[in-house]
Amino acid sequence: MSVSRWLHLILLLTLALGLVYAFVTPPFEASDELWHYPMVRHLADGGSLPVQDPANVGPWKQEASQPPLYYYLGAALTFWIDTSDVATARWLNPHVDNGVITPDGNINLAIHDPDASRWRGTLLAVTLLRVAGVLLGLGTVWLTFELGRLVWPERAELALGAAALNAFTPMFLFISGAVNNDNLAVPLTSLAVVIMARVVAKGGHVGRRTWIGLGVVVGLAALTKEGTLALIPLALGTAYVSAWQAAARPGGWRGQLGVAGRAAVRFLAVMVPVIAIAGWWYVRNVRLYGDWLGWSAFLAVLGQRAHPASPAQLWDERWGFLASYWGLFGGVNVPLPDWIYQVLNGLLVLAVPGFLLALWRRAGGDAAASRLAPASRGLPARVLGQVERHFPLVLCLLLSLAVVFGVIQWATVTWSSQGRLVFTAISALNILLASGLAGWLPARPAAVVLGAVASFLLLVSLLAPSAVIRPAYTADRAATARLSTPASLVFGDGLRLAAYETDREALQPGERLTVRLAWEVIAPLDRDWSVFVHLQDPLLGVPIAQRDMYPGQGLLATRLLRPGDRLVDRYVLAVPPSAIAPADLGLRVGLYDVTTGERLRLASGADAAELGVVRLAPRPGEVPNPLSVNFEDRLRLIGFDLDARVVAPGEELTLVLTLEATRLLDRDYTFFAQVLGVEQRRWAAADVPAGTRGWPVGERQHVELSLAVDAGTPPDVYPLIIGVYSRTPDGGFDRLQTVTPEGRLTEDFVTLTLVRVGR
Repeated sequence: MSVSRWLHLILLLTLALGLVYAFVTPPFEASDELWHYPMVRHLADGGSLPVQDPANVGPWKQEASQPPLYYYLGAALTFWIDTSDVATARWLNPHVDNGVITPDGNINLAIHDPDASRWRGTLLAVTLLRVAGVLLGLGTVWLTFELGRLVWPERAELALGAAALNAFTPMFLFISGAVNNDNLAVPLTSLAVVIMARVVAKGGHVGRRTWIGLGVVVGLAALTKEGTLALIPLALGTAYVSAWQAAARPGGWRGQLGVAGRAAVRFLAVMVPVIAIAGWWYVRNVRLYGDWLGWSAFLAVLGQRAHPASPAQLWDERWGFLASYWGLFGGVNVPLPDWIYQVLNGLLVLAVPGFLLALWRRAGGDAAASRLAPASRGLPARVLGQVERHFPLVLCLLLSLAVVFGVIQWATVTWSSQGRLVFTAISALNILLASGLAGWLPARPAAVVLGAVASFLLLVSLLAPSAVIRPAYTADRAATARLSTPASLVFGDGLRLAAYETDREALQPGERLTVRLAWEVIAPLDRDWSVFVHLQDPLLGVPIAQRDMYPGQGLLATRLLRPGDRLVDRYVLAVPPSAIAPADLGLRVGLYDVTTGERLRLASGADAAELGVVRLAPRPGEVPNPLSVNFEDRLRLIGFDLDARVVAPGEELTLVLTLEATRLLDRDYTFFAQVLGVEQRRWAAADVPAGTRGWPVGERQHVELSLAVDAGTPPDVYPLIIGVYSRTPDGGFDRLQTVTPEGRLTEDFVTLTLVRVGR
C-alpha cells in the first residue's frame, strides 16, 4: 500500500477513535473540562474576561489565567445554543477523589442524569466542542507526518510511524475528544515547526509573507497557551539559519554580522504579528497581576506544594507522569492496567539508545559527505552547516526539551506532574520516539517495528473506551449479592439498608477495612443524600476513619434513584498509621445532606445505624503506638505516647516521641508539637531543642514535650501535630518534610492523633 493510503488510513482511524472517546467519556469527565467549559460559556454569553480572584474563583477556577483564544473560538462555535441548563448539566460530585486512584470508585467529577439528552442545551455545546477538538487532533496527526517527512526525507516509514504513534496514543485521543485548550495549542505549535523546517529546506529563500504567516501562527499559539512561547526563540534561530543560507553561507565571525542583521529583519517580521495578536494578553497580566505570564494568579487559585519538589522527588513521580502521557483518564484517576504502562515505558527506555544510535549513523553519513565537500571557511560555517543539514531534527529536539523543561519547572512548584502537559510538543516527541524505535534500522524492518508498536497502541486505544472508561462511569442499579449480615434499616421513607458485611473483624493502625452495604430504594427521594461510613473513636466520639460518597460508588445522586433500584456499594476506610490502639471502634453508617449537614434519620429517630464494633489492635513493637515516619532520611519517628486524649482547658498534655537518627546529623534539630484549631490557631504548643547532632545512628531517643492547653480553648476535638525544624543562618525555620515509602516528599508535619478539649 502506498504512503498516501497508509496516511489516509491513519487519519481515518484517528477521526473514528477520537469520536468514540468524545462520545463514550461522559460530559465533564475529561481532564479539567469542568473548568474549561465555563470559560467558553461565559464568553459565549457576552461576558468579559474574568479577573482571577482567589477569594472568588468562579466556575472556571484557574483556567481564567489561560490565554483566551480557544475559549473565544469555542464561544463563537456555541453562542447560539441555549445553555441556561448549565447548573443541572454540570452537576458536580461534592465528594470526588479528583486525581486519586481509589480502590472503591468515587472517581466521577460530575453526576450524570441518564435522561439528559446530549443534543440540546449545555451538553450539545460540550459535544460540539469535543467534535471540534477531534478535528484539531486530526490536523495534529497530519502535521506530525509532514514534520516527519522533513526530518527523514528518505524514510517515509518513519514519518508514517510517528503519525501513527501520535494518532493511537490513548491519552491524545482522550484529550482530543475533550473541551481543552491543548487541542488548539498542539496543532498550532506543530504547524509553526513545520513552517520553520520548510523555510530552511527551501534554502532560506522565502518571501516576507512566509515570515508574517509564521508570526501569525506563533501569535495565535501564544494567545492559546503559554507553553507555546518556546516557538519564539525557535523562530529566531530559524531566521538566523535562513539568513545565513540566503547570504550564500558565509564563513568566519565577520560574515555573521551581516547575517545577524538580515536575521533581525526576518525575526521582526515574525514578532510584529505575534505582538499584535497576543501582546495585549501579556500586558494585561502585568497590569492585573504584576507578572507577564500571570502565574501568580494561577498559583493562587490552583495551589502549590508546601516546598518546591527536588529532582529526586520529581523522579519518584515519573510513573504517574508517564501514565498520564500514555493514558490516565477521567480526572487523572481512571487508569489502564499497569502492565500496559510497563510495556509502553519499556519501549520508551529502548528508544533512548536507539535514538542515539540513529544519530550516530546519521552523523557517520554526514562525515562521509563532508569528506567530498569543499573545505569549510570557519567554525561558524561548520556549526551552521551541521544545523542546516539536520534542522528539522534540531527543531524537534529543542522544542521537546523546552516543553519538557517548562513542565518540570511547573511541576516543581505545583502538584501537576502530568505527562499530558507535554502534548504541546507531541508531534516532535513522536518523531523522536519513532526515530529511537526504528531510525537505525533499514526501511523494511523499521516499518515492521513501528507497525508492531503502533498496532499495540491502536489495540489499547480501541479497547480502552469500552473496557476502562465506560465501566468506570456505569452504576449497577440491579445489583444483588449475599452479604453476611442481614439488616432492615430504613432511612427516611425511601432507602433501606438491607444487608452489610466487613472483610475483617479486627485490624491494626495503617490497615484498611472494606465495608459492603446493600441498599434498596423503596420510595423516591427528593434530595441528594450522601452516604457516610465511620469508624468511630469511642473516647473522642468522632471518626478516626471515614468514607463519604454518593450511592453507586459515587455515580448516583439519590434524586436519580427509583423505587426498586438495588445497589451493593463498597467502602474502603483507611485507618491512620498513628491511630492509638487498642480500641473498640464503632462502625456507623448514615446519610446526610452535604450542603446543610442535616442527617436522614432512621425510623427510631437515630441519625446513624450502629453496625457493630471493629477491634483496633496494637501493631507489634517495643514502643507505644509504633509507626515509621521518615523525616528526609535524617530522623525517623518510630513511636509515641500521649498521657491523655481528653483534657480540660488550662490542663497539660505530655507527649513522648521515640525517634532515631538514620544518619549522622550535621545540625541540632528542634521538635515541635501543636494542638491546632481553625485557621491554624494554636491552642497548645511546645518546642523542644534536642541536641540531635550527637545522636548515634539507629539508637532510640526519647523527646518529651509538655503542651499547656490555653484556658480559653473552645470545647472541641482538635488535631495534634508534630514536626522537626532547624534554624537557618538568617534566623528563619527550615522544617523537615516527611518522605513516603516510595520516596516522595510530602508535608512538613505529621498529624499524630486527635484530642478532645472539654470533659
